[in-house]
Amino acid sequence: MYEMKPEYYTGIEAIDKEHTRLFELVQETRDLLCDDLIIDKTDNLIHLLSELINYTRTHFSHEEEYQRSISYPDIDAHMIQHRKFEDKLMEFDLDSLSDDYNGQNEVVEELLGFLTSWLINHILKVDMLYVKK
Repeated sequence: MYEMKPEYYTGIEAIDKEHTRLFELVQETRDLLCDDLIIDKTDNLIHLLSELINYTRTHFSHEEEYQRSISYPDIDAHMIQHRKFEDKLMEFDLDSLSDDYNGQNEVVEELLGFLTSWLINHILKVDMLYVKK
């Protein structure tokens, strides 16, 4: 359901591959939300958020390195968006959810909505700017 579509490809193989992995992580988030067999999702959420944080930091580093290599003039603004994304991921409070199973599902829903919206908008409206330069 959540996957790279033709319009999301930048034409930069390494970045497209990393974007594909980000969509896979979004799909894993959706799968967690829909998995009724996992009642306590805390451990899965912690693992998923940790992977998202680590992977996006790596991806952002690669993307920013590429932008520096082409002397992209709007790199500072782009980097600010990356830091805001990282900050938002860090705001998800999982410590208070250990026995609140409905709350866990709400957090997964919020995470899914945030990831989906941010990733698609960022690729289409922000990343494509440095591709066109």
